[in-house]
Amino acid sequence: MQSHALACQHVIPLLLFSYSKLSNSITVEWASVAGASSYLLTAQDGESFIETVVTNSPGTVTGLKAATLYKITIRSINTGGRSQPSPSKKAKTVLAAPILTASSQSYDNIVVSWRAVYMAVGFFVSIMRSDGLGSMLKENTTNNSLIFSNLDPGTLYTIKAHAWDANRIPGDDFTYNQRTRPHAPGDVQVVFDSGALRAAVSFMLAEGASSYLIAAHSGTSRVNCSTMSSSCTIPSLECGVEYSLSVVASNEAGSSTPTEAVTFKTVPCAPESIIIEEDEPGYMAVSWSDVDLGDYYVVFVKSDDGLEVHCNTSHTQCHFQSDCGFTYFISVFAYNKAGQSPLGDIFNYTTAPCCPSDVNPVFISSDTVQIVWSPVRGAEMYETKAVDWTNELLCNDTATVCTLSALQCNTQYNITVYSFSEIRGSNTSCTSKHVATAPCSPEIISVSKDALSVISVHWHANNDEAMYTVTAKGEAGIWHCASSGNSCTIHNLPCGSLFSVSTVASTEAGHSLPSYSVPLETAPCCPVDLTVTQVTQSVTNISWSIGTGAKTYIAILESHKGRARCHTLQNYCLLGCITCGTNYSVSIKAISETGLTSDCIYKGFSSSACCPSGVKLYRLGNNGIRIYWRTSKGSINYSTDLYGSKGNFTCTPNTDLTYCDITEIPCGDVYTVVVSPVTDSEGSKPAFCPKKIYSGNDLWAFGSNGKRGQKLGLKIVEEN
Repeated sequence: MQSHALACQHVIPLLLFSYSKLSNSITVEWASVAGASSYLLTAQDGESFIETVVTNSPGTVTGLKAATLYKITIRSINTGGRSQPSPSKKAKTVLAAPILTASSQSYDNIVVSWRAVYMAVGFFVSIMRSDGLGSMLKENTTNNSLIFSNLDPGTLYTIKAHAWDANRIPGDDFTYNQRTRPHAPGDVQVVFDSGALRAAVSFMLAEGASSYLIAAHSGTSRVNCSTMSSSCTIPSLECGVEYSLSVVASNEAGSSTPTEAVTFKTVPCAPESIIIEEDEPGYMAVSWSDVDLGDYYVVFVKSDDGLEVHCNTSHTQCHFQSDCGFTYFISVFAYNKAGQSPLGDIFNYTTAPCCPSDVNPVFISSDTVQIVWSPVRGAEMYETKAVDWTNELLCNDTATVCTLSALQCNTQYNITVYSFSEIRGSNTSCTSKHVATAPCSPEIISVSKDALSVISVHWHANNDEAMYTVTAKGEAGIWHCASSGNSCTIHNLPCGSLFSVSTVASTEAGHSLPSYSVPLETAPCCPVDLTVTQVTQSVTNISWSIGTGAKTYIAILESHKGRARCHTLQNYCLLGCITCGTNYSVSIKAISETGLTSDCIYKGFSSSACCPSGVKLYRLGNNGIRIYWRTSKGSINYSTDLYGSKGNFTCTPNTDLTYCDITEIPCGDVYTVVVSPVTDSEGSKPAFCPKKIYSGNDLWAFGSNGKRGQKLGLKIVEEN
């Protein structure tokens, strides 16, 4: 009830007029209503309706169907809502526009057609040049097509059409642009190019034409070219043919009628079935078959020395003088008013060939010879023959070079080069040349090692009067020796090296291929530097520099008391079970990866004297100590070292004594005592003798007569 009361407050607009100018819309006019901010137009067709909001009169409802009756109403709208609809008026949309299609069947007409239009009873169609020139043609019809004639060729026309209904009310317009076909071009000219077998065609341009097609016909064949200008070249014409040519102009509407045919002749084809014969020595005859459109013929004969002669005739044969040993190049042309025929096959004729006079054999390997010679007149092919006592080798080639391979080494050959032609055959009077092949490749029988850096090489000497050179080649360098016999010796080969040994034989004929290589390995080099260091009383460390070629080493210490040995990949090792105070011989065996061994002897080594045993301490008065020990056999000097927190003390007794007295030492201290043999005149001592720790206030006491007295409170702690 509230919304109804609000709507009643609005004034209903008065609808004055409604009409349609376009097939999809109706325009409405009404009297304005005070207080209305906009208006709602409604077009209803049966149960469907379309609404449009507008602000002022007139207003238009769009999106409608053509030729359809609609009921039109209007409502006023403001912020309070919308009014009741006005009393309705009926309005009908106008007819839809006919959809045109057009085509030009000739240069002066256009055919226009369209589909039927709903509710249409007639159609109005007009046509006019698109550039505005000329007059407009108009037609009324009830049909669905029209033909406009007497139009300008190649011209763009604008076509407009609309339908009307039973009340003669016109509908929507439709516009279509269509061009007429062009007129055929005029003044067609043809110029024939005899050298390229093509024709240049020119003509006057046709109004409105966008392209031109020029076609030349001859029997069943057709060639053409296309252009957008006033000229075109037709390529690939056939010789000896009469052509009929016409031109057609085209645009988007289609093609014009062809121009009147223009005929022209091409040059004759090149004569065929050419036969060249020598009737007798010194005279040559050339004949050929007749050709279409040929008026006369010219034969050109050119020899390979540059001299050229010709014959002009209306017949099909010419005669020429010829010389022995020459190659002649022969061509025959036919002529007519259009020009010269295309170049046909060029024939060559060779008289009896001559023998090569500058045959030059050159060896390119021990079993291959290359024979080179200058070309001779008339030769089409060469046959090279090499003959020894039992075998024959042949080589046939068109080149002036031949390679004969698989020759026997250290052999004499007779080599002959024969010239050959298909017509004349081979000249058998050619002379031979004598050639000796290089020596045969030697075969190494053995390689022996005479000394550390000396080898002897022995081979099988299989050549006559040959000198043999032996080469040992490796990363260390190259060494040679030479001999005319079957062995030689190479000196000063370096140790620890790999070599490849081969032999080459040489004679006046050249060098042989090298023999198969024999690998050679020299024994590894001895280490240059060696150091022997005693680690403990029974263990010695030996180290040495790396020997070239050595993979492993065996270090040996040997004496009358025994032998110590180690095998290692390193350049050092520890040898145990060494006897103290013993002279040893020192040697190293350097061993290569393949097992070759070098025995390396070095300066001897003397192990350190034995450390003393049974070390004991005795007190000498209040501030003195005597150290006793037991010794091994032999005259050895010993040194005693006493270490304490209040001082360090050393004494070295005479060789025959086995004790040492140290006086004036502080009492009441703990001491470390080491007794070591003196190893050289400089007082060197080994560092491996055991240490002993003595502590306690009372030690063994000595009486006034020097004899040991009572032992008092002695405590001994040994430190290893």
